[in-house]
Amino acid sequence: QVQLVESGGGLVQAGGSLRLSCAASGSIFSTNVMAWFRQAPGKEREFVAAVSWSGSTTYYSDSVKGRFTISRGSANFTIYLQMNSLNPEDTALYYCASRRGGISDGSSAYDYWGQGTQVTVSS
Repeated sequence: QVQLVESGGGLVQAGGSLRLSCAASGSIFSTNVMAWFRQAPGKEREFVAAVSWSGSTTYYSDSVKGRFTISRGSANFTIYLQMNSLNPEDTALYYCASRRGGISDGSSAYDYWGQGTQVTVSS
């Protein structure tokens, strides 16, 4: 089992920035990829970004490319999502997820999920 705990969400004005964190614990030796997804009210869960456990490979959705940066902490089992130039369309519950396989943008491919952290962007 892998436990994932997200933090860093909040309320921010359009054009602002936030940094989300996801701390992993448990059987993390089996983790190969970690990712961020988001889900807005009434919408399906959407892929945001993924990073290999080594940190060497990243992948982004077109909607956040150039604005968001995913990274892995160098000294702990944590990944980050730096979100810049936020707009109201980024408002959602953001989830951290992990899987044993390679990078994927499909939510069904991920084995473990956190509880989510809310990001709200006001106009």
